[in-house]
Amino acid sequence: MLTLTRAKPIKRSALRNAEYYDFQDVLDKLYADSEKGCQFKNLTELICSPENILLAYRNIKKNSGSKTAGVDRKTITHLQQWESPQLVAYIQKRLSNYLPQPVRRVEIPKGNGKTRPLGIPTIMDRLIQQCILQILEPICEAKFFKRSNGFRPNRSTEHAISQSYKFIQGQNLHFVVDIDIKGFFDNVSHGKLLKQMWTLGIKDKKLLSIISAMLKAEIAGIGFPDKGTPQGGIISPLLSNIVLNELDWWVASQWETLPTKVPYKCRVLKNGTLDKSNVYAELRKTGLKECYIVRYADDFKIFCRYRSDAQKIFAAVKDWLHDRLGLQISPEKSKIVNLKRQYSEFLGFKMKAVKKGKKSSGQSKYVVQSHISDKAKDKIKQKAVNAVNELKQIDAKGNTILRYNALVIGWHNYYHFATHVSRDFSEIAFLVKSSANGKLEQQMKKKIAKPITSPVYLKYCKSKEIRFIGETPILPIAYVRHKNPIDKKRSINSYTAEGRAEIHQKLSNVNVAILHHLMRNPIRDMSIEYNDNRLSLYCSQQGKCAVTGRNLEIDRIHCHHKTAKHFGGNDSYANLTLIDVDVHILIHATKEETINKYLASLKLDKKQLAKINKLRNLLNLSEILQ
Repeated sequence: MLTLTRAKPIKRSALRNAEYYDFQDVLDKLYADSEKGCQFKNLTELICSPENILLAYRNIKKNSGSKTAGVDRKTITHLQQWESPQLVAYIQKRLSNYLPQPVRRVEIPKGNGKTRPLGIPTIMDRLIQQCILQILEPICEAKFFKRSNGFRPNRSTEHAISQSYKFIQGQNLHFVVDIDIKGFFDNVSHGKLLKQMWTLGIKDKKLLSIISAMLKAEIAGIGFPDKGTPQGGIISPLLSNIVLNELDWWVASQWETLPTKVPYKCRVLKNGTLDKSNVYAELRKTGLKECYIVRYADDFKIFCRYRSDAQKIFAAVKDWLHDRLGLQISPEKSKIVNLKRQYSEFLGFKMKAVKKGKKSSGQSKYVVQSHISDKAKDKIKQKAVNAVNELKQIDAKGNTILRYNALVIGWHNYYHFATHVSRDFSEIAFLVKSSANGKLEQQMKKKIAKPITSPVYLKYCKSKEIRFIGETPILPIAYVRHKNPIDKKRSINSYTAEGRAEIHQKLSNVNVAILHHLMRNPIRDMSIEYNDNRLSLYCSQQGKCAVTGRNLEIDRIHCHHKTAKHFGGNDSYANLTLIDVDVHILIHATKEETINKYLASLKLDKKQLAKINKLRNLLNLSEILQ
């Protein structure tokens, strides 16, 4: 078996989900109003709207964390059994006088031997947090700083690394301030956070009281916290970005956003950002500290041109964090790094500035040299060796090969932005090869008769090191090339029509009016999972009957269980299909006169009749002969 996954057009499911539930216009308006500086005093009504609650369910149901139980031992499977109206009414009632359930504490081991505490709310509280997140995110996105990259839509590690490379190589900023905040998530001031939300324009007092209650939720077996945002909650990443957004703009105010006497015109670059080189050239004449922040969650760097500027910024940021946010820095992990002499670590990479030729002015030219960080490399080595040892277990060979390949692809996709990634993985590959000795090495063949067709594996075909167990390739861990990281285009935005056009196409070949009719008219006495999957099926089938291929009309859409519930079937997507009402009657028909009546009216061809018979077989009904 060669296929890991099928190639599909890129889309963003969260965007598509908002369109399913006719909620995108609401989110767009929140974003636009936030950009204009509007104040929001009635957000709770939007949070409690049925569309928002059902959208929240859809967004969390495929999240891997939804299968993790809270203190009540319930997971997403519990939510799936609720009927849509009942779940909406329950969430609305909870929000009218919100009291969070206790949070389950889980200790996750870290690489240094310590543990990281996670707080796992109950599945109902996670659903409520998702309802709030969906409304707050567009408001906050309009106010967040452009180089805040963590836990935000359409942003990733790649953008943070790209921005860092630009400052080191493009702008020759070779002094970097590395600051590590001591226990950031455990020390956030609740009062300060609520004031920051108020400053952003979120002035719904009822909503702020709900968020305050979330922050103070009891930790099972420990008690009620008086500070901190528990890692593990759906809304926690957004709240942490709100806290540090003030830091982003304060650092920017020291240089980037300072006004000049003459308002310079700035040209727009290809990625949509403004070229402010004229402005910065004028600012350099003032002797002010040139500095730029790049942040990913609570991990951030400040790039400076001179050591003296870096020293001043280091002291200023340390005092600012303490005085404004009540946060302490870690002295042993916080420092100023001269990138010409030392590496600076960031998000699993380590980067440095090295000489490469000379500029036209005769000065030495410096470029970025980056590797996988030592700590990350050690983790990869350990995981790779463990994965190879699993491959030696013959019993679960097929699954373990796929798991090993998935690890390799994941590492390559994340670390290929390091300039020396190939050298780093060659070192890891040597260790892996020495582990794959004996019987496993004998099992691996160099060639097989069938060519690789999986789009995920195709790029590995050119490698001479690729080996197979049976017909499944073992992806060579050393076969990886550096890829230049690219910063986010400024035009990409989940909350504008133009920005979404850059991300995915709108629902095409689908009658949106019928889609929204299905959403607003759920089948009574059926689960929320069943009604939510109806929407997915309508879009994936492009509004057509799964048997006849004809367009489905509002009053003739039936959702059929392939395996009936009394035979053990459920409401999962794979067990459902949308069909015309007459087709549905024919599938379940047992009387000859009924079968003949609907065969005459539907006029099915051989292929369509075969589909009917396939569905009848699943119901233990005899096939229809023509």
